[in-house]
Amino acid sequence: MTVALAILAAGASTRMAPRRKQLVEIDGEPLVRRAARIAIASRASHVAVVLGAFADEIAPALAGLRVTRLDNAAWTEGMASSVRTAATWAATTDATALLLCVCDQPAMTTAHLDALIAAHAADHAYADSASPARTIGSAYAGTVGVPALIPRARWPELLALRGDRGARALLGDDALPLAGGELDVDA
Repeated sequence: MTVALAILAAGASTRMAPRRKQLVEIDGEPLVRRAARIAIASRASHVAVVLGAFADEIAPALAGLRVTRLDNAAWTEGMASSVRTAATWAATTDATALLLCVCDQPAMTTAHLDALIAAHAADHAYADSASPARTIGSAYAGTVGVPALIPRARWPELLALRGDRGARALLGDDALPLAGGELDVDA
């Protein structure tokens, strides 16, 4: 059982223009680097960062980190194109699940990512061919969202997404609480 983790960071962050949200610093560290560092410290077997708008400006913030850079040429379509980029990459790995994250969630922690991975590992250990593929999201502010773990059996649904929407439609009520998960960086 292995988990591929992809950080979605391809957006143009138009609400913050001319600043690049991915490069906003928390405690002196750009958000994209912070998210990648947290992901690398997790139990994920493979870590990638999906870049799109301003990729060449953002990529240097990842220097020296063990991450795969994924360039999303279709980033203007919206979130779905980044999800497809991540799922296409994950399919090239031996992963049994894809953990989708965003770079602008300051409450995201390695412990939370590991809890999602542990829940998948428990499912994987007891799964049989009749078991449905379970997605596991993060619960905050009355909703379920990212970070979210999607098992391989559901990746075709990720590849079918279009437009400016992510994988929320695949998420049910199965989620682990993430205190402060609703906080993102937009100002």
